[in-house]
Amino acid sequence: MKNIKYLQKFNSTFKRIPLLDRWIISKLIPILFFAISAFTIVSLSVGVMFDLIRKIVEFGLPIVVALKIFFLSLPGFLVLAFPMSVLLTCLLTYGNLSSNSEILALKSLGINNFRIILPSLSLALFMTILTFIFNDNLVPISNRVAADIMQNSIGKSIKTEKGKYNISFSKYGSIIDPNTNKPIDNASHLTHIFYARRFLENVMYEVTVVDLSKKGTKILIAADNGKFIDQLNNWEFSNGEMIITNDEGSLSTISFDTYKYPLDNGPSKLAAIPNDAKNMTIAEARKAERMYAMAGNIKESRKMKVRIYEKITLPISCIVFSLIGSTLGIKQNIRSSKSQGFGLSIILIFLYYLTCFVFSSMGIIGLITPFLSAWIPVFIFLGFGTHLLRRSNKI
Repeated sequence: MKNIKYLQKFNSTFKRIPLLDRWIISKLIPILFFAISAFTIVSLSVGVMFDLIRKIVEFGLPIVVALKIFFLSLPGFLVLAFPMSVLLTCLLTYGNLSSNSEILALKSLGINNFRIILPSLSLALFMTILTFIFNDNLVPISNRVAADIMQNSIGKSIKTEKGKYNISFSKYGSIIDPNTNKPIDNASHLTHIFYARRFLENVMYEVTVVDLSKKGTKILIAADNGKFIDQLNNWEFSNGEMIITNDEGSLSTISFDTYKYPLDNGPSKLAAIPNDAKNMTIAEARKAERMYAMAGNIKESRKMKVRIYEKITLPISCIVFSLIGSTLGIKQNIRSSKSQGFGLSIILIFLYYLTCFVFSSMGIIGLITPFLSAWIPVFIFLGFGTHLLRRSNKI
């Protein structure tokens, strides 16, 4: 009974949608499923399937494991396929309506082009929300799980080096006067430089630490390895030396088997950041950006800011492609064949993502702000789509 009531409620809600919108949406949805399937299959084949087949043949990756990795990779490719599918759907649907003179019939009733493409924009808004949810929740988890399964499955078959390399962390704070044990001023200074050659399973290897936190004294620590001890809230270094110098020119060297050093866990947190922002949610990416900024790594901090904005603009591209695809589709000179629609979609997608790549690179190297690097392509193509819509209304 409850299911029947819910169905009746859905039907009554659906009937409240204007007939024109229901009619156009009913034309859009079947083609949308076709487009999502087409783009996902093509991108999965190129991006994952052939690589998995190679690993099955060369490294003996079990077929069951390969299938798990294949399905875990699916959300990441769906996120890329959603905007492209919206473009192809709008081109084909409105191209069909135009070639069948249905667009002309609607215009003869006094309906303008904006009202005609409004259902496609509504569908694009839904796809934007769906893309954002996938990209910020499902994709990071599935990518990390897929990478772990791959590494655990073929780790014994091929020589792979886990961990991260060349971890550099800088800490800023107050310089302490050793006589008064108080800060010399209220300014923020570079107090510690931490470097490790490699980070693996919470252990830093070939560690070098420069301590500049005390006025007139410099401390250099070099150790084979070091690990942060949560219970003690400090680092434990093994097999190393500590060199202490001061402004008076004295120098002393101390060798140690183990040495506990008071420094926060910033280096380990920095090393634990995933290499690819695709494997992070927006919240995780913001934490990573703050860690890079705190460590003084301006380039990585700026790069992470660009990636954060791109995680927002990627779903917005559904609306951009919907506007452009619908406007081009309602023109009489756009044919409705799937092959031509697919070809035009590829050209537009290539131009859009090429523009995104160019401005993203400019943002990473600092020529423009991270916000502008991610949003300028959206503004450019939204302006292009709006221009096409205005011109089509005048025809």
